Amino acid sequence: MTVTPENESSAALPAPVVRVTPAADVALVATFGALLAVCSLTSITIGLVPVPITLQTFGVLLAGAVLGARRGALATLLYLAVGLAGVPVFAQGAAGLGVLATPSVGYLLAFPLVAWVVGLAVERIRHPRRWLLSTLAATLAATVVLYLIGVPVMAWRAGVPVSTALAWNLSFIPLDLVKAVLAAVVGAAVHRAFPDLLRRR
Repeated sequence: MTVTPENESSAALPAPVVRVTPAADVALVATFGALLAVCSLTSITIGLVPVPITLQTFGVLLAGAVLGARRGALATLLYLAVGLAGVPVFAQGAAGLGVLATPSVGYLLAFPLVAWVVGLAVERIRHPRRWLLSTLAATLAATVVLYLIGVPVMAWRAGVPVSTALAWNLSFIPLDLVKAVLAAVVGAAVHRAFPDLLRRR
């Protein structure tokens, strides 16, 4: 096969570079905070389960997968701060400090840790071929962390046994698996396109 100068120059083109500056950090954190608010707009209530199903978990996992540990956690903290300050960005239009008394508060307060867990894992990925599987493992592990915090708090705030809260939580698992896969696929695609987006550890 003959390599023409045109093909040679195309092959030599570097991957797109994203300059990570303080201003870019702020913009990315704010963007993902807004994404979380958008993800809360769609909510589904199932039977007696007091916590609705939303796309928030997808947004949190994606924030960690794309932004890394620190910025991903900051994006979720920004989202929580805005909601607790009274802006109706939580599921079903909820807002304010009253959210802290609801059965969903454990899941909400776990968001920064979930994003941090995913981000910490992706910051350690070195080989591009491992992006998808490694990120998927991270999003699945972080989903388990979400449950470990959310389920007992839901049981406490709803006044039911943990076994009942666990049974309620089962209804979240199918869609949460889909969200974990989607977050991993999108996150891996972003980092293949922009390999300098993360600060490697």
